[in-house]
Amino acid sequence: MITRRTALAAGLAAPFVARSQARAQNPTRNETLLLVQEYGPNSLDMQGIGASQPVNGVALNCYDRLLRFAPVPIPGGGGHAVKMGELEGELAESWQVASDGMSCTFKLRDAKFHSGRPVTARDVKWSLDRAVSIGGFATTQMNAGSLEKPEQFVALDDKTFRIDFVRKDKMTMSNLAVTIPFVIDSELAQRNGGGDPWAKEWLKNNVAGSGAYRVESWKPGVETIYVRNDAWTSGKLPQLRRVIARDIASPSTRRALIEKGDADISYGLPPKDFKDLIDAGKIKVVGVPIPNGVWSVYLNTAVGPFTDVRLRQAVAWVLPYEKILQASLFGRGLDMSGGPETPRVAWPQPFPYRTDPAKAKALVQAAAPNGLSTTLLFDAGNATVAEPMAVLIKEALAGIGITVEIGKIPGANFRGEISKKTNPMVLNRFAGWLDYPDYYLFWTLHGANSIFNIASYQNPELDKLIDTARFTDDKAVYDRSVIDFVSLAEREVPMVPIAQPTHDVAMQRTINGYQFQPCREPDFRYLTKGTAS
Repeated sequence: MITRRTALAAGLAAPFVARSQARAQNPTRNETLLLVQEYGPNSLDMQGIGASQPVNGVALNCYDRLLRFAPVPIPGGGGHAVKMGELEGELAESWQVASDGMSCTFKLRDAKFHSGRPVTARDVKWSLDRAVSIGGFATTQMNAGSLEKPEQFVALDDKTFRIDFVRKDKMTMSNLAVTIPFVIDSELAQRNGGGDPWAKEWLKNNVAGSGAYRVESWKPGVETIYVRNDAWTSGKLPQLRRVIARDIASPSTRRALIEKGDADISYGLPPKDFKDLIDAGKIKVVGVPIPNGVWSVYLNTAVGPFTDVRLRQAVAWVLPYEKILQASLFGRGLDMSGGPETPRVAWPQPFPYRTDPAKAKALVQAAAPNGLSTTLLFDAGNATVAEPMAVLIKEALAGIGITVEIGKIPGANFRGEISKKTNPMVLNRFAGWLDYPDYYLFWTLHGANSIFNIASYQNPELDKLIDTARFTDDKAVYDRSVIDFVSLAEREVPMVPIAQPTHDVAMQRTINGYQFQPCREPDFRYLTKGTAS
């Protein structure tokens, strides 16, 4: 009998519905996952310039890396997360760091690309050469783990690969497990590259990996269909044979599909929807506080009114932190206000500011007796959370003599806008993939001035403290450096942390095996369908 539910499922996943005579060759319903998401990948190449957030999911599932993060149980159950430094081999069958700590040699397992060609050390070298040379986010991410130049990467023979370190850096090995340093079928890419040594255009539209899944169909803005690579040898063969990731912009439609059982899993619903689903108790919601992730207001320290530290401190004293947490995130996060005077060796952590309008108003009267007008920008793609935050910030600042005009920047243009470094105030959520305090502040406040240093903050003292923490192997020196650079950031407040958000995922109770990854995209390799839990 065809019910409304089976008809809708068929509409979402038409390729799944097969003629009866071919049924044995096609995945069963329990081997097929229907994912509904706000938007999908704009490219198939996460190393490419301009790749959007969901392209991380393509890299995660369709390509392999040398290493991956070992699953660590989520406290309270519901699945697994990751922990920095706890790694396991993916393409690497084994690895050995040299006695002097200045190189690491990897032995590759027997693995084949989707093309059928064996994975070799030459492919690993070409792929990492590409990542450090292609520019943009990929190259910056590689550099964050001291992976900086092709000369570091050496193919010793078909199955042996070495990385020579330019310095001792605790982030190097973990950085090999994020989505960027994925291994590409270099012969296939170069053969189709049209003369481009990195085959950028071809890889933007084609997958040349060895991962657990292949892309069967990609229709940007509509859906991406993944099918299992039955020849995958870099882990346990996934249970799911087919995944249909359907792009549905409307959160209410995505929620309805989950509640009615017509979709299996959904990422990116508004916090209110996750709270409602938790309260109703019918749908399983797994939440993980985003490691190294914080919603913050960035205050431009190079141009505009917030070059005056008193005005930055005024903003920190007046923000309605608890109200924002409840009205914008519906409690799905951790308050970043009211911390101790002396920081801990941790990040994120609350700053010592708390809502105190009188203190904030006194600072404004001292710095700008006649008040001031400014703008606050946010990414319209995050409007569900960011817009109510911005409204509450505007109301709070009005009470101390700061008039705010709110501006919404389309998601496709947001990074270009913040790269100008000219906006007085920007509301943004940044989440660092590697869970270290020095990593987060390297991206957001270091004088290297990455795109995420939205405040355009320049302070050689802070840079020295961050760099010392990044490269020391002395725990006492590391701890002192972290405490000192967090203290400095608290005094200078180029950014005001508001809340550490929770990364929530809604799924049917028959879905198990959830694995949180730093890139926050679905990892299909661990998911299973079966008995309700």
